Amino acid sequence: MREKSASKNALLCLTLPLPPSINEQYATIDGHRVSTVAARQFKRQVRDTLRSLEQQEILHEALRNSLHQSYLALFLDFYFATPLKRDLDGGLKITQDALCEGLGLNDNRVVDIHLVKHIDPLHPHLYVELEAISTWQFDKEYRLLT
Repeated sequence: MREKSASKNALLCLTLPLPPSINEQYATIDGHRVSTVAARQFKRQVRDTLRSLEQQEILHEALRNSLHQSYLALFLDFYFATPLKRDLDGGLKITQDALCEGLGLNDNRVVDIHLVKHIDPLHPHLYVELEAISTWQFDKEYRLLT
């Protein structure tokens, strides 16, 4: 878990179960790619966690509004049971999708992603920070010519 920054940006912190590995997220049925039970269960767990944070008033209206109005930074700190069994990036997309869906956000607002791998053999989990970046600017401003 990273140390708290001095940032004044809105920040949502939560702990989730580890997402399924990339190979456990999709299955092919009759030539169509579909989400597995494990993937759907993970997304449900994310929704349940967000609902719990709302009930605890950790995820309150002001924070939700900040997340909706800003670009976003996503920090994912994976605590795996073993150091080399899983790739670090395999849980990124499903976690990003589940969080954004659960919060009603478009994941194209995510402009900064940071992934970290740690080991916790007794309690594998995923620590997440989703930050609203109120001052984000792209490198250069471009003017569209139509």
